[in-house]
Amino acid sequence: MNKSYSLHKIVDKDNCPFEEKEYSRFKFGDRFYAEKFAKDLFAGFVYQFRELLLSDEEIVILPSPYLSIPTASNFLCYYFKKELNSFLFRNGKKASIESKIYRNQTYVTDYGNLDFNERVNLISNDTYYIDRNFINNKLCIFVDDIKITGSHEHTVNKILNQYDVNGDFIFVYFAELANKEIHPKIENHYNYFDIKNVEDIISVINSEHFQYNTRIVKFILSLNEDEFGFLINSISSKKSDELFHLAISNNYHQILEYKTNINVIKID
Repeated sequence: MNKSYSLHKIVDKDNCPFEEKEYSRFKFGDRFYAEKFAKDLFAGFVYQFRELLLSDEEIVILPSPYLSIPTASNFLCYYFKKELNSFLFRNGKKASIESKIYRNQTYVTDYGNLDFNERVNLISNDTYYIDRNFINNKLCIFVDDIKITGSHEHTVNKILNQYDVNGDFIFVYFAELANKEIHPKIENHYNYFDIKNVEDIISVINSEHFQYNTRIVKFILSLNEDEFGFLINSISSKKSDELFHLAISNNYHQILEYKTNINVIKID
């Protein structure tokens, strides 16, 4: 079984079915909205898949692939799992377990403006690893924030085939671009709706519910010298130290475009 579910359907580029400002802040690390979206997402999902959830003994939940720095969807997945496990508890079922697909990313391009073929070509050089024995023959729920072209789902299915993984697979999305006449670049409209400059980034980092994710780390490391210096001087040393260690954990210090800013944090 291979199914897909999305809570919100995008059919009109001028009429967004969710709050664009909230989504933008979620994409840049505001966990408050990750939790809010996850609760809404699970409520819609369980309404449709209640019987399936209660019929399976082994449920595995997986966020979108990453190496060391979680994606925004990882936090969506975290809170979705809390809702799922509470539901399973109330129905006398075993809790779900979490797994992940490891991804070694090879590019710095933000593919929010790209079409399906451009996205697939861009990520084709990335390498992935999944623990086949851990997830084989289980109900696997893959949680992501938005489905635009389907390149993510295509890639995950390719990995599952490559590792010869059997089981039931459900791809769950907070939102989906249902009208294919709308250009995929609308994704970046949503991503950057409330994030226009370095001041906006600083506002998110210094907010109460912030946690670094891949998107904001890459955004920060791509800033020019003046903007980067301004940001580092506007956040706590603890946040700066965390940024440094996350960056090197993902081997960003070996990427030319990020190396200079990482070395600035190290020196400071």
